[in-house]
Amino acid sequence: MWAWGCVERVAAGLLGGPLAGGGRWNTAVAVGVTAAAGLVVVAVVVSSRRGGLKSPWWRRRRKAPLTSQEWRGLFTPEGKLQVGGVKLVKKVRSGGIEPSIRALVWPFLLGVYSLDSSEAERDAVKAQNRKGYLLLRKHCLRKSAYRMEDSKQSTNKTAGVNPEGGNSSEKGEESGCVSPVESEEVPKTPSVEEAISTEEGNPCLSTEQELQDDTSETKPEKMDDSQSSSSSSNEEESERSDVTHVETSHKDLASVCESSLEDEQESIPRYSRTGGNIDDIELSKAARPVKSTRAIEDFETWQRIIRLDAVRANDEWVSYSPSQTSVSREKAIESAKAVCLKDYEHLEPYRIYHASRLVAILEAYAIYDREIGYCQGMSDLLAPLLAVLEEDDEAFWCFAGFMRKARHNFRLDEVGIRRQLNMVARIIKYKDFHLYRHLEMLQAEDCFFVYRMVVVMFRRELTFEQTLCLWEVMWADQAANRAGIAKSSWRRMRLGAPPTDDLLLYAIAASVLQKRKLIIESYSSMDEIIRECNSMAGQLDIWKLLDDAHDLVVTLHDRIE
Repeated sequence: MWAWGCVERVAAGLLGGPLAGGGRWNTAVAVGVTAAAGLVVVAVVVSSRRGGLKSPWWRRRRKAPLTSQEWRGLFTPEGKLQVGGVKLVKKVRSGGIEPSIRALVWPFLLGVYSLDSSEAERDAVKAQNRKGYLLLRKHCLRKSAYRMEDSKQSTNKTAGVNPEGGNSSEKGEESGCVSPVESEEVPKTPSVEEAISTEEGNPCLSTEQELQDDTSETKPEKMDDSQSSSSSSNEEESERSDVTHVETSHKDLASVCESSLEDEQESIPRYSRTGGNIDDIELSKAARPVKSTRAIEDFETWQRIIRLDAVRANDEWVSYSPSQTSVSREKAIESAKAVCLKDYEHLEPYRIYHASRLVAILEAYAIYDREIGYCQGMSDLLAPLLAVLEEDDEAFWCFAGFMRKARHNFRLDEVGIRRQLNMVARIIKYKDFHLYRHLEMLQAEDCFFVYRMVVVMFRRELTFEQTLCLWEVMWADQAANRAGIAKSSWRRMRLGAPPTDDLLLYAIAASVLQKRKLIIESYSSMDEIIRECNSMAGQLDIWKLLDDAHDLVVTLHDRIE
């Protein structure tokens, strides 16, 4: 309207006002001015549409996160997401998710549930995933039990003690485990075997009756004890349904320790390169682990590092999980004993509880994906998930879905890291060649200064809430690609911009470009740039960062990917 008013005033001046004559000449001028005004308006509109596509984060202040009411309205009577999940993806990309429903939405974004799945299909997947997680935890505990038994025998031989003449029961000697009665007799400082027995006594042992068949085949003479333990477990299971390792009770571990390690190797779930969804994971004997160059002994190393990282974890998540924050000290200590956690006496109960959950899930993942196992930094990615997801089995599979993309950050050969750093460098080069030439002069064109951002996905540069917002938008993009939504031109237009699996890298490049003037004018070494990147914590505007990242996607997507 402002442009149109200016044109009218110019036209009035040219025509000499309402009293001036002019006939056809004045008419021609009026028509010409009107056409020019139209071109001005079109130019203004086009210039406001960067790259011809509207950013999903434009006018951010007017956008709102997905609410619980909107979430319920996205489903059909059959329990399927409308339009194949397009509405969900679009809403999450534009505003994120309301904290109260994150635990419901995340499994869809992370591939635990397919975007076109029905409620019945999701129930089946949930039951299957629960069984798979329990098998992984049992396998972790069994490996620890065998290792402890080997260590005990080695110690006895060194000391000249007959291993069969000890105080442990005959059953304990055969299975390498300690009975729960023995565990309860030592109230303060239980042994590792007793701690393992404590965790195996949790509801995880009894929730799936069919697991008893997998864990008691090799020694049928002890089935009576196993069945007795199972019956006791089933009574307690009827009173509680949550699968958390904290809700432990001291039950018989015989059915767990009696099975052979080789048999369970054939049935536990493993990471598979084929397929993009967790639904594709086979829990049958047909599943085979990815070949790994790591030694078997690495699991013991992983366990030690996991425990160190778990105890050191910060408490940024506290305000996001009141139920976990209010856990009693008794339950916290019980959960710590269940996973053989040590050196936690200085921690508050909620931090002990949190550290115990980190240990349980990270150990299970080390078994699930033996090619990666565990590397420092993975606990940084898991911690935010645990703050939102209170059930360990669901948290594990969401983490496994997250790691389908993130696992490349933790490869020993660093192929994935080098690819991502190279992509960040190309984005900067194509967007701002002057800045890229300056980085070349500083021998920093490999963008190694954003290494930490890539590995832990901005976890240490953003606040806890900002991290969740960025990850949710990133997961929504990946979910759109995984479901094939972006392949339809109509759906692509509805999303507003092309989804990309590498939105994180565009955001990292955007954070560097925001500092371009400072880098070019003030920094003369890569070390200075590294310090600048490490000092970004708490200083970034997450939605402006996403807006800038989107501009880069719109401008460079076809050249970069």
